[in-house]
Order: sequence, then structure tokens, then C-alpha cells
Amino acid sequence: METQAENQTEETVNNKSNVNQDELIIQQQRQIEKEISESTPCVGSKEDLSALESEYAEDQIYLAKAADLKKKYKSVRRTRPDGNCFFRAFSYAYMEQLLDDPTEFKRFHEIAAKSKDDLVDLGFPKFTVEDFHETFMDVLKSAGPSEEELKMEDRISKLHGIFNEQGYSDYVVVYLRLITSGQLQKEAEFYQNFIEGDRGVKDFCHHEVEPMYKESDHIHIIALSSALGVGVRVVYMDRGVESEVIAHDFPDGCQPRVNLLYRPGHYDILYP
Repeated sequence: METQAENQTEETVNNKSNVNQDELIIQQQRQIEKEISESTPCVGSKEDLSALESEYAEDQIYLAKAADLKKKYKSVRRTRPDGNCFFRAFSYAYMEQLLDDPTEFKRFHEIAAKSKDDLVDLGFPKFTVEDFHETFMDVLKSAGPSEEELKMEDRISKLHGIFNEQGYSDYVVVYLRLITSGQLQKEAEFYQNFIEGDRGVKDFCHHEVEPMYKESDHIHIIALSSALGVGVRVVYMDRGVESEVIAHDFPDGCQPRVNLLYRPGHYDILYP
């Protein structure tokens, strides 16, 4: 018959084993993230959609959907598959449009400028919010009217360069995550319906929205598009039985400004 001391020793060994296993998983995850960041730009160059047909040449289901996608869109721009792809794809695609739309830039700039105080009022730490907000506004400024006499391709190139600087790019992602979290908490009664289980909105935000590298789902897209007043169309490319890609607009009935391609676990940018 086992003694209490023996039971405690076995429990301690098991706990240490679990901790060591968790540490190994975390280390492996960090190594994978490092390899991805070293080999893949935050935002890639535009590619013709024929690239997707080549990618799925041996997969008839995806090949048919790539062919259908090609009828509706001209090109695709890939983003780094690191869990931040939705926020990075959204912000790049939208700011790229702002380069040529001063009216929309002015509208969005006012919303972005006010968002800092809104987040602080919701209880977010002022120092943290101000830090990320300042960088976000600096990046946004590069998409607005400029005194420099630059051609559009040069302005796009400048924005592209900024988004591929890790510090700037990640700060933009973090700030959009904060805005998304703020919108979810502000409209908690509504968004609670989208959260499975018995967890509350605030807990969901702390664990699934605010941390970097957490993947995004419908609830993230609805909250961000509603907070910023920017419609998003997501085109789904998966193993469903349909031979055509299926599109969904967020929020429903909007006029989408941003078009994204979703393949299981990842978002890229589409150009009509």
C-alpha cells in the first residue's frame, strides 16, 4: 500500500514532467515563430492569382476554387502566417487605399485620433495606449496627404517598407487588437452571444484578442470593422463541396473597402 509520502512524490514528478513538457512546447513554438519571421516578410509583393493555381496544381478541390477566384480578382498579396495575419492584412490593405482617398483618410484619421481617449475611458492603461497610439498615428500619417512630390508607386513603396519594419508593423497590429478589444467590451451584451462556453467578454479579450499571435475569427472582424466603420469582405477558400469561393461581408450589408482571402488559419489581401 502506497504511503502519503510516495503519493506526493509521484504527484511532484508528474507536475514537473507536465511543466517540462509545457516549456518544450513553448520553446518549439518560439522557434517556429522565429523561423517564420526570418523567412517571410510581414507583407509580400503583389502576385498574379495564377500563382494560386500553380500552388494547387495537384489539388483538384482547391484548384477549382483558385480558378473561380481568378475570375473575380486580379491579384493577391500574402501576409506572414504568424497569427497576426488578419490585423496586418486589414491595416495594410486599408491604408494602401487611403493613399488615394483624402476624404476617407480625413474621416479615419479623426476616428483613430479619438480612439486613444476612448480606450483609456474603458480602463486600458493610459501609458500603454499612448505608446502604441503614437506609433499607429505615425504609420497612418504615411498614408495621408503629403507635401512631398512623390508618385503613387513611390508612396506605396514607402508604406510597404514601413509595414515590413517589424517594430512599426507589430505596433499597428497591437493597436488594432486594443481597438477590437475595446469594441467588444463596449458592446459586451451583444458580443457575449458569439462567445462559446461560460467565459465573459473581458476574459475572452484578455486571452484571445489582445495577445499577439492569437488567430482571428468572425467576432474579431465584426468588432474591428464596426469600431472603425470600414467594411471587410472575406472570401473563403476551403475544402467545402462548392466549386466556387464563398464571400461574406462584415458587417452584413456593408460596402466593403477591404478584400481578404481566407484559407484555413490564414488571411491574405485580395485586389479586385
